[in-house]
Amino acid sequence: MTVTDEAIDKIKEMIVGGQLRPGDRLPRGADLAKRLGLSRNSLREAVKALCLVRVLEVRHGDGTFVSTLDPAVLRETVSFVVDVHRGDTDAAFLEVRRILEPAAAGLAAQRITEAELVALRAVVDALPACPTVDEAVANGDEFHRRIARCAGNEVLDALIEGFSGRGAACARRPLSGGAVTRMRDEHAAILDAIASGRPALASAWSTVHIAPATDAHRPVLASGTSRGSASGVTAAGCPVAADR
Repeated sequence: MTVTDEAIDKIKEMIVGGQLRPGDRLPRGADLAKRLGLSRNSLREAVKALCLVRVLEVRHGDGTFVSTLDPAVLRETVSFVVDVHRGDTDAAFLEVRRILEPAAAGLAAQRITEAELVALRAVVDALPACPTVDEAVANGDEFHRRIARCAGNEVLDALIEGFSGRGAACARRPLSGGAVTRMRDEHAAILDAIASGRPALASAWSTVHIAPATDAHRPVLASGTSRGSASGVTAAGCPVAADR
C-alpha cells in the first residue's frame, strides 16, 4: 500500500465513522495531516484522488468538502470507470447488466406508478418502424434507464445508468427487419409484465432480452481474450445484424 492509498483509507474511515459527514468541510491541510499522521504531500494526493471519484469536492476560495455522497455521485463514478475500460471488457460489463436489469424489471413491476408506466409505454411506441442502429440503441437504452428509475432503488438506478453508456462500444450495423421485430416484441413483453404487476415474469423477459448479448461474448469470458464487439449485438441485448 502506498502512502497515498493509506491517506485515502484514513479519510474514508473518517467518513464511514461519521467524523466527516456529507457536506462537511475538511480541516485545514496542515491540521488534518497532523491528525492523521500523514505528510502534507500524501494528503494532497489523496484529496485529488477522492475528488476524481466525487467523494470530495474543492470549492475554490472556500475549502475542500465531503460531497453529498448520494447515488448520483455513484452514477458518475461508475460511468467514468466504464468509459475508460477497453473494448475487451465489454463481455464482463454485459454480464453485470444481465444481473442488474432483470432485478430492476422485477422491482419496477412492484413499484411503478401510473405516470411512469405511461412514460415507459411512450418510449416503446417511439421506436420508428425502420430505425437506424443509433435510433434503436438510443431507444433501448432509454427503455432500460426508465425501468431502472421505476425500480425505486437509487443505487440500482445509478449502477445501471453507469453501465448504459457501454452501448456506444458495440457494433453499429444495418438493422434487419427481424432484429427490429424482436427488439420491439421483447420490449413490449417486458412492459406488459411490468404493467400487470408480475415481477417474476418481468425479470424473466428481461433476462431473455439481454441474454443474446452475453451469450455472444461468452467465449471472451472463458478465454479472457478480446474478440472485439459481438457481431450484430447491442449492449441492450438486441441483435443488430442478423435474424435469429
